[in-house]
Amino acid sequence: MVSPRTVTIVAFSVALELFFVFMGTIKLTPRLSKDAYSEMKCAYKSYVRALPLLKKMSINSILLQKSIGALEVTCGIVFTLFPGHPKDVANFCLLSLVLVVLFFHQLVGDPLKHYAHALVFGILLTCCLLIAQKPEDWSSEKKPLPGNAEEGKCKVKVS
Repeated sequence: MVSPRTVTIVAFSVALELFFVFMGTIKLTPRLSKDAYSEMKCAYKSYVRALPLLKKMSINSILLQKSIGALEVTCGIVFTLFPGHPKDVANFCLLSLVLVVLFFHQLVGDPLKHYAHALVFGILLTCCLLIAQKPEDWSSEKKPLPGNAEEGKCKVKVS
């Protein structure tokens, strides 16, 4: 029988993978949505203008947008298809990426409605990371507490 914990992790993984692959693809190509792609293009131009350090490093808005999009797609696929350590690394990379994107939104003063999705999916990534790190036997293992009446119980034969 499949445990509820496993179902939860799989559901989170699929939802998060689909979101990040979709959003990464929108950043990479206008084929899915021309409006969303052009909106992202404008947003990344404002991020580069707000961070002069990026210009000093010869990172323009197109390179930043394509890099973040490729990272989202790659980590989203790894997050879903590869269990164990690769999944945890992809989760951590996506969580770091969400924090960077939230920083960009705060830097340019975007309203909450522009980055609420990043906030929600950052929380979901954190939950998924915490659930995945919790050993299975913690929840099913029931050890008697010290001082518990059952700990020192002796069997007495009554005739």
